[in-house]
Amino acid sequence: MDMTAAFARTDFHEALKQLKDRQLLRELAYVGGRWIAGREGKCLGVRDPASGSALAFVASLDAGQASEAIEAAEKAFRTWRDMPPQARAAILRRWYELMLAAREDLALLMTLEQGKPLAESRGEIDYAASFIEWYAEEGKRLNAESVTSHLAGAEMIVRREALGVVGVVTPWNFPSAMITRKASAALAAGCTVVAHPSSETPLSALALAELGERAGLPAGVFNVVTGKAAMIVGRMCEDARVRAMSFTGSTEIGRLIAAQCAPTMKRLTMELGGHAPLIVFADADVEKAADIATAAKFATSGQDCLAANRIYVERPILAAFEEAFTARIARLKVGPGIDAGTQIGPLMHERAVAKVEEQVEDALKRGARLALGGRRHPAGPLFFEPTLLTDVPDEARIMREETFGPIAAVTAFDREDEVVARANDTEYGLVAYVVTENGARQLRLARALEYGMVAINRVRITGGPIPFGGWKQSGLGREGSRHGMEAFTELKYLCIDTAA
Repeated sequence: MDMTAAFARTDFHEALKQLKDRQLLRELAYVGGRWIAGREGKCLGVRDPASGSALAFVASLDAGQASEAIEAAEKAFRTWRDMPPQARAAILRRWYELMLAAREDLALLMTLEQGKPLAESRGEIDYAASFIEWYAEEGKRLNAESVTSHLAGAEMIVRREALGVVGVVTPWNFPSAMITRKASAALAAGCTVVAHPSSETPLSALALAELGERAGLPAGVFNVVTGKAAMIVGRMCEDARVRAMSFTGSTEIGRLIAAQCAPTMKRLTMELGGHAPLIVFADADVEKAADIATAAKFATSGQDCLAANRIYVERPILAAFEEAFTARIARLKVGPGIDAGTQIGPLMHERAVAKVEEQVEDALKRGARLALGGRRHPAGPLFFEPTLLTDVPDEARIMREETFGPIAAVTAFDREDEVVARANDTEYGLVAYVVTENGARQLRLARALEYGMVAINRVRITGGPIPFGGWKQSGLGREGSRHGMEAFTELKYLCIDTAA
């Protein structure tokens, strides 16, 4: 579609009329402080997954324009790097404040393009903004490190310096938080950013660019390049001026990006797939355990790398847990994210619906029992019923593959050592959940589980101060905390002769 035709549209999605600040609905990419169209007016359609209605037609840039964004970021780097950290912090702080002030508009855009319930979108805006606030402060503390000299007449200093241009590639399930968690760390360290959001949810990233410009981010410091991922990300990977790539997405795509980055030896930070176990021991409070399982499984309609994919319940409480869990799942309200009270929105696309259908069918063929749901929901073609499968064998696909949908799989276990071995029997290692009142067991499980993060008796564990990331095929490096900023720095060692 010609971009000028898109701008002339009058058939905006009805819900977009609720935006208080229409300037936050951006359809052009943001490069070098300018809003630019794709060559020859090329653009990508963005649709509401709940209704299928068109929301926007966003600029589809080509590889050459991606190179222009990298050039703009490289040009801006030295000025941004040399700015006092307090000055960078002031701009980031203003960006944070503008996000909170625009919370309702940003949440509406997110719900319309991603489908998640409006309450969850509001929560994500707060979460996304919190990373900017955290790194605005943490950037002031990227201190030099003193080293006790082993040489006579020498003073030694180790310091961290900004790496350079950082490529950021983000997924569709958390379209604001994945941008800010990466970009604010890089910006606070003194790097500049070229971001490529998912083509399915680019509006949130473009709205953040609009607010970043208002906050005073200099031209070229933060760029948002929309378009086809293979073309844009491929150019970012091959360009030596991009010194680091930060990616969130599937393990399969992560491997491809790592291979493409190898010739230029880029620094890589990757948050990849997950297949979280949730282990409920017999000493747990059954009602509390059912609450935890519901929250861990069904947030973002199950489209979350932290979602509990495999729920192991110790046999003595299995029946009581399944009864409590079934009751909670049955009460979940399915519908468009903008409807009041919605808890389960649409899946992102037809591929996601087909995948959960296949996993349900496979589990039933292997002997699992369908306790609830299992079909598409009448709310629309991308909606799926919240589903509970019980007696699921370990060889079922749902017990081996990431689900990304509202399907809970429950199975029994008898011994602690047995369930630890089953939980660890996966290529993934992002997060594990444990529900037990036994303090010694809590410590044993925390050590025995091969995961980068372990949540004990709770679901919410993430935020600016913590190092988010996984073991094995679930990623490289960490995001959040001081470690997330260190990923965008290089160590420099100084040895100064002080002999008289």
